[in-house]
Amino acid sequence: MPDFTWWNLIPTHFDGIALQLGSFPVHWYGLMYLFAFATCYMVIWKTNQKHGIGIRKEQLDSFVTWVIAGILIGARLGYVFFYNPSHYLTSPLEIISPFRYDSDLGFTFVGISGMSYHGGLIGAVVFGIIGMRKNKLPVWETLNLGFLAAPLGYSWGRWGNFVNGELFGEVTTSPIGMLFPMAHDLQLRHPSQLYEMLFEGVILFGILFWLSHYKTFKKQMLPLYLMGYGTFRFFIEFFRHPDNFLGRNDLIGMSRGQTLCVLMIVAGIVLFIWEHRREIKMQRSQKSQEISKPAPVK
Repeated sequence: MPDFTWWNLIPTHFDGIALQLGSFPVHWYGLMYLFAFATCYMVIWKTNQKHGIGIRKEQLDSFVTWVIAGILIGARLGYVFFYNPSHYLTSPLEIISPFRYDSDLGFTFVGISGMSYHGGLIGAVVFGIIGMRKNKLPVWETLNLGFLAAPLGYSWGRWGNFVNGELFGEVTTSPIGMLFPMAHDLQLRHPSQLYEMLFEGVILFGILFWLSHYKTFKKQMLPLYLMGYGTFRFFIEFFRHPDNFLGRNDLIGMSRGQTLCVLMIVAGIVLFIWEHRREIKMQRSQKSQEISKPAPVK
């Protein structure tokens, strides 16, 4: 075996399983979802209290429940349709079943693997809007709260990917590379999960939090998130090893993740312009109403 440093060997010390409940393994990645939801909840609630937005706890509890359902359903369906639709069309039960059947072993529990971030994003928005309507929450303001918090929740997910040793990067000769057992080779690879956790999670949150203090950007967290995440992820995808069955075969040699990120960036730009124009119209309308008011009688 080649000489590796302690840094290179970090992933070899993880097996991805946090604890065993009988024959059912509980993976760290699953627990990271709980940490992510809890983190986002606290950020939304604290921001709501600090700025006096007026969301009640029971409203937030119901809204978050809708969002969680949307993330889980959307992430799974997104993986099915964005990444491997032909396989799941022939084996549709695998979409929801955590068991696999083998003629020798019978049914075995393998869990549900394959979740798409972009699918989860779509699911969160769709289900979230339903939750807002049911709880009489202002849609745009609540979306801004949610997407300010989203990067910190996302950071937990990428840490879970790292602990699981999955979604690793391309081969590298750089000393920053790590040995991932799931790659089934002895080559150092970019720890792209950590790149994503840092840039798409922690740094993106810092940028959004900073911009939220400026009037121009305060109500633009959703489009800014789409543009920021899409940009960071697009470039990090060059270091991330794509799914073997997809490769980099999308338009002009992009990976599937890069294609989806381009769509995110475009959507963010369109939403930013739309909201900016809407804000200007509202300001003009308010000014015209003030001008049209009769002067007070002295």
